Amino acid sequence: MPKTNNRKITGPQSLNSYIKGICDIMRRSGRASALQYVPELTWMLFLRILDEGEEREASQAKAVGAKFTPSLKEPFRWKDWASPDGQKRQELEKGTLGRFMGFVNNELIPNIRKLKDQPRANSRQRSSARSSRL
Repeated sequence: MPKTNNRKITGPQSLNSYIKGICDIMRRSGRASALQYVPELTWMLFLRILDEGEEREASQAKAVGAKFTPSLKEPFRWKDWASPDGQKRQELEKGTLGRFMGFVNNELIPNIRKLKDQPRANSRQRSSARSSRL
């Protein structure tokens, strides 16, 4: 994804712009129709929105001295593997496209699917696991 996709989604217009940018990238990468990329787009948006929501919740918890536990751990958070300045993304970009897709298909998605099976999985983790069924 281009480095310009590191912006915050602040409302319907920015969400529409963000989705259009992702769709443009997927069309240029050889996807013939939306039917081929809508499932991928859906889980990517879910993870992006989850990460932004949890960043906000972590800040709020910190402000009142409360503990916050994110649904996903490093390197599976959006900001780790998809954000242009994410540590895992920078590591993956040094390799081939296959390495990046290997991480997504062989590590990220299986990790998300296992969330519901964790002892004491919260409702957000169970929801994340359901959304990863591609």
